[in-house]
Amino acid sequence: MKSGLLKKLLATALLGASLAAVTAHAADLLDQVKQRGTLRIGLEGTFPPFNSKAPSGELVGYDVDIAKAVAAKLGVKPEFVTTEWSGIIAGLQAGKFDVIVNQVGITDARKQTLDFSPAYTYSAAQLIQRKDDTRQFHSLEDLKGKKLGVGLGTNYMDMAKAVPGIDVKTYPGAPEYLRDLAAGRLDAALNDRLMLAYLLKNSPLPLRTGANVGPGNPSGIPFKKGNPEFAKAIDDAMTQLEADGTFTKISEKWFGIDVSKPIK
Repeated sequence: MKSGLLKKLLATALLGASLAAVTAHAADLLDQVKQRGTLRIGLEGTFPPFNSKAPSGELVGYDVDIAKAVAAKLGVKPEFVTTEWSGIIAGLQAGKFDVIVNQVGITDARKQTLDFSPAYTYSAAQLIQRKDDTRQFHSLEDLKGKKLGVGLGTNYMDMAKAVPGIDVKTYPGAPEYLRDLAAGRLDAALNDRLMLAYLLKNSPLPLRTGANVGPGNPSGIPFKKGNPEFAKAIDDAMTQLEADGTFTKISEKWFGIDVSKPIK
């Protein structure tokens, strides 16, 4: 009889543990963020004017200001986690951070595995060339047979690889491929037009901007699927930030124009 009672008690305990595990697993990301009191934000920290480190070591930039504003609307503090772009999506999937605020293009391929906030930046891809290069590349088609530098894992890499015949060279980030371009090891590079305008203004490298290529590209904040409460909270926060003019104010601070609205 004692043996039977012991078995029942053990079964009850195991069932309770299983239910607790299921409940914990099913907890929405919003609950975790609220309990922790911080929103963990993945970004590069080497991508001015979107996110980079000031001489003091403080993270600054357009994405940083956007992330701080979103965290404030959620009622939590921002906690920044810097990582290389090439591993940033994997880091999100592994739970190293809750969201990425780093100009992540909203693409159909990414939406298959991640959920996105509404767009907060609208830009377009742009070529970059050496100042002394007189060739005019008007489209990616013009780069067939040429070497094009792009960031590993970016939507610009996907754009370039979608055009047969381009010798696509991938790099951890913009500084690496811009150095190779300046040194003549590449014919051109491809990145965001907003980032390039800022970078060339502040860079000693002998480079110039080229043609805009492809359609305008919206960027949003990705996070893991299966978190409907978090998705609504993010959507509500960003709707409020757009309505109260915060997005416009941050955009004009960094670019002099409102990049939070579609390109006309």
